[in-house]
Amino acid sequence: MESGRGEADDFTMDDGDLELIQIIRDGLRGRGTAPFAWFMEQALYHPEHGYYGSGRCAIGRRGDYFTSVSVGPLFGKLMAGQFAEIWEALDRPDDFVIIEQGAHHGEFAIDVLKALHEKEPEFFAVLRYRIVEPFPVLRRRQREALRPFIEKVEWAASVDEMERFCGVHFSNELLDAMPVHLLRAAGKGEARSWHERYVERTSCGFTFVDRPVSDARLRERLAKIPPPPPERYETEINLAALDWINALAGKLLRGVVLVADYGLAREAFYAPSRRTGTLQCYAEHRVLPSLFERIGSSDMTTHVEWTSLAEHAEECGLRIAGFTDQHHFLTGLLSSHPALASAGAEKSRALQTLIHPEFLGTKFQFLALAKEVSSANSLGGFKFARDARTGLGLA
Repeated sequence: MESGRGEADDFTMDDGDLELIQIIRDGLRGRGTAPFAWFMEQALYHPEHGYYGSGRCAIGRRGDYFTSVSVGPLFGKLMAGQFAEIWEALDRPDDFVIIEQGAHHGEFAIDVLKALHEKEPEFFAVLRYRIVEPFPVLRRRQREALRPFIEKVEWAASVDEMERFCGVHFSNELLDAMPVHLLRAAGKGEARSWHERYVERTSCGFTFVDRPVSDARLRERLAKIPPPPPERYETEINLAALDWINALAGKLLRGVVLVADYGLAREAFYAPSRRTGTLQCYAEHRVLPSLFERIGSSDMTTHVEWTSLAEHAEECGLRIAGFTDQHHFLTGLLSSHPALASAGAEKSRALQTLIHPEFLGTKFQFLALAKEVSSANSLGGFKFARDARTGLGLA
């Protein structure tokens, strides 16, 4: 699918947050051009005016995009069962922490805590629930939602500021919104090479300009991907995700990092047919024609390139404990823990939405990364998964 990256993408001044647009233009005035990753970080995470930093992000049928949490409390109840299983696999420690990053308004957290309070009272009695949230506006909304369990919940502004922990770190659609570097293959024959896409201000908007790849880390990542095809080809590299897993691996003493998101293994992500990459801009459930449209009022998202993330996690001392799509993960969890299955037409419809291949079942994948957890303790969610290394292209 075309991503809408134009050579000179202009906007009208009512297309987005005017103060944020001016902040970005002022930043570019001083530096001339900036990598797209910088622009994306400002658009999404500026602490006052960014799409997430302002609290403007809207999820659900009436929002900009739809997640598994939007289906209702069932997703949180199912994941609570997986968290309880991890606690058992670690021999029921009394210092277990569930960490959620990307908690939005706290809906998932309240669903998990309610389920554990009702179904797993011994686990509930010893756990702490920590939310990684840098933005005050979202913290306030989370605190209000979690008032019934406030004594169980704590907050950290970042992974770097967290204490080391034993337990599980869970994220759902976190990595797909991390700022990415845009790369473009240019030239012909032996002169063909990679260039990084930078953002430059124009008299009435922004435009892309190409620069030689100067970042040593980007050059290192480019050496791992297939050569670009001879025609026009653009793609993304997510260095922020690699930094994130590096920091998280250093904080995890014992337990599991469980990542839910949508993405592709490296070979498919960088396939020659994927000529415009995966980066898109969304608002009100539709793809916008330009990455420079509705700045600060729209979401930007890319697919996760799972292979590089898992590969780097191993370099950081984590073990790949499972990889599969949401359909197989949730059906495996239900098969391993039949008590999680519940009756009722409404819950049945919610389950179908979560697991059906035509809905969310194959759109999302789960990656589990473990430390100091016996490989004999396989997680129920991966009961029906094929070999993780094969699925990731690492076999």
